[in-house]
Amino acid sequence: MINESFYALTPDMVIQTLEKSGLQPTGHIMTLNSYENRVYDLKLSDDTHVVTKFYRPGRWSQEQIMEEHNFLFELQSEEIPVCAPLKFSDGSTVHETSGIFYAVWPRTGGRSKFELNDEEMEVLGRYLARIHNVGAAQKANHRIELNTETYARNPLRYLLDNNFIPLHLAKRYEETVYGISEIYDVLSKDIPVHRIHGDCHLGNLLCGSHGWFFLDFDDFLTGVPVQDIWMISGDRDEYGKRQQRILIEAYRQFRDFKESWLNLIEPLRGLRFIHYSAWIARRWEDPAFQKAFINFGTTDYWEKETVDLEKQLLHIRENVQSLPFSLKHEAVEEEKELTNKDFFWDMDD
Repeated sequence: MINESFYALTPDMVIQTLEKSGLQPTGHIMTLNSYENRVYDLKLSDDTHVVTKFYRPGRWSQEQIMEEHNFLFELQSEEIPVCAPLKFSDGSTVHETSGIFYAVWPRTGGRSKFELNDEEMEVLGRYLARIHNVGAAQKANHRIELNTETYARNPLRYLLDNNFIPLHLAKRYEETVYGISEIYDVLSKDIPVHRIHGDCHLGNLLCGSHGWFFLDFDDFLTGVPVQDIWMISGDRDEYGKRQQRILIEAYRQFRDFKESWLNLIEPLRGLRFIHYSAWIARRWEDPAFQKAFINFGTTDYWEKETVDLEKQLLHIRENVQSLPFSLKHEAVEEEKELTNKDFFWDMDD
């Protein structure tokens, strides 16, 4: 069970908590959209604004949060446009109240853009390469690694053990998860991993008067670099592929990127499907999730998820290059000759 004080957070409690940490909020506070954490915009007495994030208890340890913050400081020191946390008066960036870790950031102006021109894709490609250069400079000691255990098999176990998937769909879903996992394991072998953003979609990028900012490193982890690339470039249609090509060419101005790594995009997309459903399931006791995902857990939901995941596996088998023949086709049991006993279950041998 999650710390109930997390659900009980109120604007007054947030203001009082920040006052105890040495800030001087005026009382003007606005709740910002976030399912995973509780995030607020507050006005301070000097007319500046800050954004404070109260981390969901039990998800990250203090060491894992600090590793995220330190990575942001590393990026900032290389003049990469990220929003790094502010330090409290004691020099730390993480405080705790009632078992909830929280941190404060300066408010970053700008807006999300979901249609980018060629020049913008080039700018993001160069920035992303520089982020990855910093990410590869040292290892993360506490954050998770994106692999089939963390993004597929472990989520699958949670869904099955807690009876989220209807019985008549469980085997199909499980077999598809293992099919995608096996392909990813084969294709990702020997591909280098390092610290990456992890959730680098366009919603986590802001463009304002001072240019681009990369936001929300809450899912920061160790993984293959193409994870960040496919999430920015998005769609698999011709326009999306063209955008992806522009991004990668700009990326290569600062960091190497091998063409074969693109084979991981569709398996990674499949892993995200699996991880996403388990993410909702793990948060299902949270009233905010029950309001936001009203169809989750229904038969219709799982039928659609199962069919979509099966289609994704089929797409991978039909379109991913360099896939071993044994992984391009489903294993088919050798057909045996039928006898009377197969039709009459009570017949003696």
